[in-house]
Amino acid sequence: MADPKTNFGFELFLLAVLAVLWGSSYFFMKIAVETIPPFSLIAIRVTGASVLLLLVLFWQKEKLPREVRTWGHLLVQSFLNAIGAWTLLAWGQQYIDSGLAGVLNSTSPLFVFFISLCLGRLENISWLKLIGATLGLVGVVLIVGVDVLAGLGQQVLAQLAALAGAILYAFAALNGRRFSGLAPVVTATCTVLWGTVFLVPAALLLEQPWALTPSTESLLAAAAMTLFSTVFAFLIYFRLIKTLGSLGTASQAFLRAGVSVLLGVIILGETLTPMVAVGVSLAILGVIAINFPKRKA
Repeated sequence: MADPKTNFGFELFLLAVLAVLWGSSYFFMKIAVETIPPFSLIAIRVTGASVLLLLVLFWQKEKLPREVRTWGHLLVQSFLNAIGAWTLLAWGQQYIDSGLAGVLNSTSPLFVFFISLCLGRLENISWLKLIGATLGLVGVVLIVGVDVLAGLGQQVLAQLAALAGAILYAFAALNGRRFSGLAPVVTATCTVLWGTVFLVPAALLLEQPWALTPSTESLLAAAAMTLFSTVFAFLIYFRLIKTLGSLGTASQAFLRAGVSVLLGVIILGETLTPMVAVGVSLAILGVIAINFPKRKA
């Protein structure tokens, strides 16, 4: 359940910022993977984020957990939020179009809703939230283009991998509630630290990164992903888990497609079509419906 003292407007603003940070990661990743293979890129991302978040943690005078059990729970969170989800999505996107991957990835709020419904633990369950989740998904499909769905079933394993990544994100949003007693910077730092422990050895074994010759553009893009799409994004993400709840935080997935479109319009001079404009509007309405404050009795 969201904090009753939450400033709804400000939290929605932070949700939009999170969508921009994670939505822009696709733009950075497209540049970075031109000369840096996936595992090495993710290893750079989590290692750099670990260093920066440790500095923030010490600056805020917070401390890492001492309990082994807490570190075990954080390992689960890291697998759901980063290790497993990022690996599945990276593998799947080698074989399917980014548009279809984006649609499949944006289903995480629906999974949050139905998983929570089955477990009987959804925060303030309501038809409005289900309607909002459905509107958001329809909006994403319109943004990406209805024709993208024509590719469904052609690369089944890759599509299942992308969908599995969305399911892991859904469980991550639900599991993140257990860390409400920790400061967001602590949870974020531990998540990427665990990612570093597993992904750096994977990159060393599978891709021999010492033999790579990455371009300056790829390195800058990797740095941007580390700072903006990981450090800043995780700090906001774990705050929103506390204030907006699991489904509310997951709803930013609907906005990411809109962010990528708007970046194309602003940076690349692309045209905003009427269908895309409708899709963006539906995605925004879906997010508002999901996060609309429950009336006090």
